[in-house]
Amino acid sequence: MFTGIIEGAGVVKAIRRGAEDFSIDVDTGDAVENPVIGESVALNGVCLTVVSAKDSILTFDVSAETISRTTLKNVNVDAKLNIERAMRMGDRLGGHMVSGHVDTVGTFTRATPIGDGYEIEVALPSEGMKYIINKGSIAIAGISLTVAAKLERSVTVAVIPHTWEVTSLGTLTVGSQVNIEYDMMAKYIENFIKEAYPSAGSISREFLNKHGY
Repeated sequence: MFTGIIEGAGVVKAIRRGAEDFSIDVDTGDAVENPVIGESVALNGVCLTVVSAKDSILTFDVSAETISRTTLKNVNVDAKLNIERAMRMGDRLGGHMVSGHVDTVGTFTRATPIGDGYEIEVALPSEGMKYIINKGSIAIAGISLTVAAKLERSVTVAVIPHTWEVTSLGTLTVGSQVNIEYDMMAKYIENFIKEAYPSAGSISREFLNKHGY
């Protein structure tokens, strides 16, 4: 489990590709001190397991499933990746609850300077827009961000200078793909209602009002 508060940016040093999967070496700098084999680390919002560690270079195995569902399919040597270690019991929850299980891939469409920071817009698949609310949380490339505006097929978020500088957001160009994880609370609520009321079909405002929600 993660919080979406990025601890540093790593750099891809090597990729060893297999027939359907690959392993990746990432120089994590000082973002991961005293790494433990088997621990979970999120790279651009993807929860991966440390399988080897030598100084600041950590090795991760990336499965075919992860490759097919995330932006790691496009990663290259020297790419900058956002890094977050798994949270510990008792840690402050500075962002929001992030599982590291990517829901979909969005498309970066713009970054507009506002003051010293930026407003960025990311296009999303239509089926995921139901999980978005204004001022709600969303993880973009593993970063916990607050939705500034929910548009028809996209969201905008405000990015402060610190986040822009220490994460991979500053490396994005128009058309870049980014990992998206929706707020898990919204997904749990949807699943609960569907399981509790299997005959409901699609969930509408009228249905929720009828059943006291």
